[in-house]
Amino acid sequence: MIEATPTQQRATPSVGQYQNLLKNYLKPQWRKVTLMAVLLLASIGLKLIEPQILRYFIDSAVAKTSVDLLIRAAIFYLLIAVAVQLLGAVATYLGADVGWTATNFVRRDLAKHTMNLDMRFHNSRTAGEMIERIDGDVTALSDFFSQFSVRVFGGLLLLLGILIVLWFENIWVGLALSVFTVLELVVLYLTREMSVPATRSEREASAKLFGFIEERLAGIEDIRANGGGAHAIYRFTFVMRDFFKASRRAWMMRSVGWLSGYGMFIIGMGTTIAAAIYLVTQGRMSVGTGYLVLQYMFMLQDPIEQITQQMQILQKAGASIGRIGELFGMKSDLPLGKNISVPSGALGIHFQNVNFSYDDKPTLQNLSFTLKPGTVLGLLGRTGSGKTTLTRLLFRFYDVNNGSIQVNGVDVRDADLRQLHSRIGMVTQEVQLFQATLKENLTFFDDTIPDERIMKVLAELGLSDWLESLPDGLNTAIKAAGNNLSAGEAQLLAFARVFLKDPGLIILDEPSSRLDPATEKRLELALNKLLKGRTAIIIAHRLDTVERADEIMILDQGKLLEHDRREKLAHNPRSRFYQLLQAGHSLDTEIEELV
Repeated sequence: MIEATPTQQRATPSVGQYQNLLKNYLKPQWRKVTLMAVLLLASIGLKLIEPQILRYFIDSAVAKTSVDLLIRAAIFYLLIAVAVQLLGAVATYLGADVGWTATNFVRRDLAKHTMNLDMRFHNSRTAGEMIERIDGDVTALSDFFSQFSVRVFGGLLLLLGILIVLWFENIWVGLALSVFTVLELVVLYLTREMSVPATRSEREASAKLFGFIEERLAGIEDIRANGGGAHAIYRFTFVMRDFFKASRRAWMMRSVGWLSGYGMFIIGMGTTIAAAIYLVTQGRMSVGTGYLVLQYMFMLQDPIEQITQQMQILQKAGASIGRIGELFGMKSDLPLGKNISVPSGALGIHFQNVNFSYDDKPTLQNLSFTLKPGTVLGLLGRTGSGKTTLTRLLFRFYDVNNGSIQVNGVDVRDADLRQLHSRIGMVTQEVQLFQATLKENLTFFDDTIPDERIMKVLAELGLSDWLESLPDGLNTAIKAAGNNLSAGEAQLLAFARVFLKDPGLIILDEPSSRLDPATEKRLELALNKLLKGRTAIIIAHRLDTVERADEIMILDQGKLLEHDRREKLAHNPRSRFYQLLQAGHSLDTEIEELV
């Protein structure tokens, strides 16, 4: 995995990164963005008219103009004010819609990218950390997508409009407020990137916090059973303390620009009020015009605060964009192959001088064997012997250090990965079930699989009666982790998944080890149908599990100890398998003693 260097991690995102992000995720929504911009511009134009109406009203009232004209001016002002609010509300709605649509697209692309990264990447990160990276960091971009460009552009346009009007009203007032506005914007510019490093640290602390929580929730039973609750809470206080400190520092740094701008605004407001009072008392400005100047000064606060807020959003977005860019920039250790198609039917397997290690720790050493299509292999070996690693290499979750692995003559490094995964099915002891409907769990959310095919598979597995007993049939809700299913039902559903997939190679990791005898018998019947016409690898921890195997392979510390026909090994007194059969004890224990 290509990780960003510490220097890259601290670097502020370039203007190009901001532009590319806006272009890629706002361009498909250009109609909504255009409408939102038009509404905001219309709202700005109407806001500039409001003080003019108020000046007319005040000067007319001072001059004792007819009440009818004053009433008309008041009604016109109210209509303008209502229109401004309506336009602002619709623009806000469109902004939220654009923002969430864009961030959902970013989440989709980021999730798809990380799903295509190799297992070393995923093994080095907790689920909680990945949730925070994909959801938390992207959520921080919502306001950036929905409001930043339009709000900043609109705020600057409103500022420009106000200053132009003031220059026409009084050149000295226009000059003074123009200088004030320039100073405000200079302060904003100088403080714009001040909080990015602190906000990045805040996002990293948040990811660690979510990772910590996810790990403890996943192991809640073990923590409770072993009295580890107090220690977990103790450790949680340290993680939460780091997050609190990082969040507080980031908030304080983001507030520097706002406090600086607000302080300058207070000074500017006081100066403007004093100047307006002086000009009115000297007769050089009408009361209405004096109020107009004050009103425009108050209006200056809105776009300046808006720009200030957007700068804070930009700072938060900058930290998130940097982290998201790092994640998008990570590449898989598994280079793209030639995308060669994997032939249909039962798969033949050939390992040739395969060596593989995790972090320089040898796991498989010079492993060579051949498995003909349609053969059932019983794979034995004590814990840590490399059984699971062997099967993971067939999926190409990792690449071998040396040697080659072929399925039906195609090197897995050159195979089309999507097709390779579809041609291999796996059933493990721990079945992963989702909080979704029964149908969605069976099809992995593939809507193209018809209900008729699902019903047929369940009937073949003898689950028709069980399905009819469910309140909503295939639409029955499965609870998180399958808590409303028995272990046997979960295993049978895993078999149904494999049936629907119709692979050429099946890998079984002791699927019946946690079942009662009655359920295990049903599973055996399903297994007989599942293995028919397919190649299979059965990872066994009990000898009776490999009774149906055509061949037996025994591994120890990544090395091949024995591989031959089951009948031949079972009648050879010098074979390891024969000695295991004679011992008749726990497989793991016996293998450890014999090898």
